[in-house]
Amino acid sequence: MVAADSSSSIVDGPSGSRPSTPLLVSSKKRKVASHPEASPAPNDPNNPSIAANVALPTRNDFFSRPRLAISRFPTFMDTSVVYHTTEQLAMNRMAFRYVPAGVSPPGSTLPCRTIESLPTSYRVSWEDRSSFVKVTPDGMGLIGERGFRSARCNAPVREGKWYMEVRVEDGGGDRSTHTPDINMRQGSHVRLGWARREAPLNGPVGLDAYSYGYRDNNGDKVYLSRPRPYGCSFRSGDVIGMYISLPSRRKPDPGDNHDPAHIRRERIPIEFKGQEYFESLEYPQSKEMIALMDFSNKSSNTASLPSASSNKKAASTKNLPERGVRPGQVLEAPILRPLPTLPDSYIAFFVNGECQGIAFEDLFDYLPLRTTPASRKKEKDKKRAREGAPREHKENLFDDGTLGYYPFISLFNYARVRLNPGPNFDFPPPPDIDSVLKDTDHNANQTQTWRPICERYPEFMKEQWDLDDQEEEEAALDAAKRTEVEKIEAQKKAQREKSRQQNEARKRAKKNAELRGSSVVSAHGSTTELAVSSDDRLGSSVLIAFTPQAIERGMDQIHSPAPTAVSSGDLNHIPEAESGYNSEVVEGDEEEQHDGFAADVDHHNDDDDDDDEVFRDAASPYRKSRTQNNSSSVMDIDLEDLL
Repeated sequence: MVAADSSSSIVDGPSGSRPSTPLLVSSKKRKVASHPEASPAPNDPNNPSIAANVALPTRNDFFSRPRLAISRFPTFMDTSVVYHTTEQLAMNRMAFRYVPAGVSPPGSTLPCRTIESLPTSYRVSWEDRSSFVKVTPDGMGLIGERGFRSARCNAPVREGKWYMEVRVEDGGGDRSTHTPDINMRQGSHVRLGWARREAPLNGPVGLDAYSYGYRDNNGDKVYLSRPRPYGCSFRSGDVIGMYISLPSRRKPDPGDNHDPAHIRRERIPIEFKGQEYFESLEYPQSKEMIALMDFSNKSSNTASLPSASSNKKAASTKNLPERGVRPGQVLEAPILRPLPTLPDSYIAFFVNGECQGIAFEDLFDYLPLRTTPASRKKEKDKKRAREGAPREHKENLFDDGTLGYYPFISLFNYARVRLNPGPNFDFPPPPDIDSVLKDTDHNANQTQTWRPICERYPEFMKEQWDLDDQEEEEAALDAAKRTEVEKIEAQKKAQREKSRQQNEARKRAKKNAELRGSSVVSAHGSTTELAVSSDDRLGSSVLIAFTPQAIERGMDQIHSPAPTAVSSGDLNHIPEAESGYNSEVVEGDEEEQHDGFAADVDHHNDDDDDDDEVFRDAASPYRKSRTQNNSSSVMDIDLEDLL
């Protein structure tokens, strides 16, 4: 099986355009594409071969698939065979259940919808039967192979009074004419009845608490695998009437979110052999219903105590840890939930038009049992653990719209039957079956109180399509809410990113301002004096001034040489550009300027020691003047240290 994931559209079939249904599971093999165009979906309900002749596109091209109103399967290619296995179908097995699905119309929020299978009438369910039960193309004839295997019809009874007939073609212990093994010791047998969804298909009706049966060989009624005398036996050629009466369906409590009467679906669309299906978990059997199968009738809260001699361990087990119940310990009985019943509900059978009376009454309610707070807490923990994980199946704790009582046919050793859902019956029952069952005056009321079960199928399909509409509306609202939430989250994220960028910009601006401020303070706020002392012989200092303009330009703009000593006579007359104290000189590396100046001083001292006095006399007033003006940085260098 390959999952599909998206929405598409539909071609109207015999029932017209239908609403969409739950989301597809994500698939790595699917590719998203645009909505498909209309395609030749089978539209003729009377021609099953149409569904088999439509070619499927490739698996990766899901959105160009036909939008079917009728399921492609089953197909019955070999017309020479009366009973078919329909192997191409997704059969209900392994606790999974399947319902045909089709691609939704364009613009739908959900990708798939519920569709029908041919023929669109009340019949045996193609998917909800054992693979060992073969069927005829019209869905009315059934034959079982080997041991007891069962099949359900395609629509449940949820309320009201319903009647149908089943003609036994091979049963009652007779040897079937379709038996391939003529040496089989046992003949064919049939059991008929009503069952819930939880009843297994690999066993007969009446096997457990989920089904109520009537068997052919001695006319016993069977429940919990316990036969009880009921009516007359039946065999090949007999017509069995099946009647069920159920009270009005209980409405869910709107203030109770845990009421199992609420209708909720838990299903995932998949693809199986070229056909879309809704896959869901089958309703599991509850421990309360399983406990009804206990034949011992012993109390479950007692345990046998070991005898005195049992304290002595055998030599072969002396090293094994102690197991089981400790001496004196009493096991607590499991807490079982109450099993509600349907008031004024009952089942009756007819044999060739003769009423056999009420077989079962006060049937168990078909709704799931109410969950306990502890189980709900576990479910919340599981849901929390699944958050972020791909969608997966989970148990449905509510009614999904398919719960109820189904006609249940069990066949053994090639037994054969044929269904008759009405409205024309071989042995029509009286108009008021209830009055016959309760021994009241049934001639007084000639109004028919029951309905042929053939009328149940269109009602059931309408219920399913109404649920599709409801799910589509809820999904659209959820999608709008998610879009709004995502929009708000995107705006918040953008605002957070904008605030972060603004904060970073402010931090960078502040840092740059601090760096510029420190440079400005060092360049303009004060003059820097660097005094280089001369030796005792010179007894004077050399002054060097660095202007702010020189600091701002940088070393690559420096054109004048390092400042040199000048005579006092020249200082008052030489222009600033020629004197070596040009204010346009760009600040360079202080160490390089210091070294250059020291080199010039050495050269000056070596050439003419007699000019020292002149130099000192000339430099003193210049240093004083430059310091007072605060227009450059001044360095005092002791010439003695440089020498």
